[in-house]
Amino acid sequence: VVAACHSLCMHHSAAARPAQLKAHTSTLHTCIAPASIVVLNHHGVHLHTCHAPVHTGLSAGKGYVDVSTIDPATAADVAAAVRAAGALYLEAPVSGSKGPAEQGALIFLTAGDKALFEAVSGPLGVMGKASFFLGEVGAGANMKLVVNAVMGAMMAAFAEGMSLADRLGLQQQDIIDVVALGAIASPMFALKGPAMAKARYPTAFPLKHQQKDLRLAIAEADTAAQPLAVIAAANDLYVRARQQGLGDADFSAVLEAVKGQQQQQQQQ
Repeated sequence: VVAACHSLCMHHSAAARPAQLKAHTSTLHTCIAPASIVVLNHHGVHLHTCHAPVHTGLSAGKGYVDVSTIDPATAADVAAAVRAAGALYLEAPVSGSKGPAEQGALIFLTAGDKALFEAVSGPLGVMGKASFFLGEVGAGANMKLVVNAVMGAMMAAFAEGMSLADRLGLQQQDIIDVVALGAIASPMFALKGPAMAKARYPTAFPLKHQQKDLRLAIAEADTAAQPLAVIAAANDLYVRARQQGLGDADFSAVLEAVKGQQQQQQQQ
């Protein structure tokens, strides 16, 4: 999101404090991890690091758009604080990482106050290729967790498949090409596969964030009494990868956890 906003910036200066930013704009966009504020007003787009309570500087006639990936309960707490100050709230987690952000191709998964969704449709349209309004606060967070849980499990399965192909004497590029032509073709596999085959993991979406989203999805599933056997198994691989010091690498580095399991079996 920050990358997309940089392409929009008309001014690069920012107010000294988050409260000042909120006091001089009608709509505030925030993202946690890193906790940065993106402020949209008639002067342009400004970025600022935020350490203040979310309600500071908010009042009636203002809006707060949160593009963080958080759990539904946290989203509800933030919404309550914002609304208590008289402002409108929209949760808007995004599907997409560094590349889509730079290309203005994010997907916004929003929920909360529909009036604010309609008011910020212009800025969201610049930063993203689609925006969904999903209903009450928490729906956006839930959709993001479902999407990222599926993505994490897909990448873990792809990593195991690449590793299996290697063990069976198949060429890594051949498995990438065959997958790309079949029913399981995925832009993610096509993008990540060639670098994975070379054990390179340039970070677009940090592995530690993927594992965090899997953990949150599993927690929500537990609350809903929904078993997630495949996703839970994928989470174990990401935990292993973090234990190997790969938290800041791209989430495709889960392949190294698969390789680590193989090495352990060979030593037994």
